[in-house]
Amino acid sequence: MQIILYLSIAVIAIAFLILVIYLSKTLKSLQVTLDSVSKTLIGLEKQLDGVTRETAELLHKTNALAEDIQHKSESLNSVVVAVKDVGDTVRSFNGSIQKVTASVNNQFEENKDKIAAVVQWSQIFLEMKDKWKMRKQKENFIVEGEQALQKKRIRGRN
Repeated sequence: MQIILYLSIAVIAIAFLILVIYLSKTLKSLQVTLDSVSKTLIGLEKQLDGVTRETAELLHKTNALAEDIQHKSESLNSVVVAVKDVGDTVRSFNGSIQKVTASVNNQFEENKDKIAAVVQWSQIFLEMKDKWKMRKQKENFIVEGEQALQKKRIRGRN
């Protein structure tokens, strides 16, 4: 019975030894896996730092762009106000021109007969002026003709 006890202890010791060997192999395999995971995490950490830096730069650029857009929007607002003022001025100017045009039309309608008389008298005056010029030209032509004849007579005598 003692031998069975020694044999049982020996079997337990061998089983424990086999268990320790397999457990050691498993732990070594686990260590290799954990080392690989650790290296991967270090790489991910570096990449994450790069992404974080790029995100911060992008955020700064976005803020600068938003500020620039805000300034330009404010500038554009002043341009829109100026254009609106120009539109109001043009509208006011058009109203003034319409009033002046209406006033001129009214005056024209009221003085239509007088304007027609002035136009008729102007035409008569122009006709008289043309007739006077024609007479003057005829007189000058006659005088010039007589002078030319006298010069010929004088040359003929010489």
